[in-house]
Amino acid sequence: MSKRLEVFKFAPQAYKGFGMVKDYAASALPAELLELVYLRVSQINGCAYCIDMHTRDLLKQGVKIDKVALVPVWDEAAALFSEQERAALAWAEVVTRVEQSKVPDADYQQALSVLGEQTLADLTVAIALMNAFNRFGVSMRMQPAALTL
Repeated sequence: MSKRLEVFKFAPQAYKGFGMVKDYAASALPAELLELVYLRVSQINGCAYCIDMHTRDLLKQGVKIDKVALVPVWDEAAALFSEQERAALAWAEVVTRVEQSKVPDADYQQALSVLGEQTLADLTVAIALMNAFNRFGVSMRMQPAALTL
């Protein structure tokens, strides 16, 4: 697999805009929750670059490897995740799989009841952002740090 062009090298203003959204999400949501969601979205989308980055970020934050390793099956390892994390991960999955899920009312109501309006809005922004970043990573074959070390 060969690396392709660097989109943001050719679209620096777009990169600046995405950076502003990323900064917003980082200021609005707890760091561990945000990174767990970013990791799960990236796993669903198969973005090696982002999976590698967010795994490393979680480990740097001191999250135990057991929890990081079980993010793909968080619902089966529910005891490792808080109620807020479980709600956020469930919302991340249904929003990321929007074509299949159509984001049912029941899923929305469940997320809203646990997270509240502001957190749900902020989380949805973060999920949309990571889905966009994943499309850049996958389509441009961005190389994970693990391959460049």
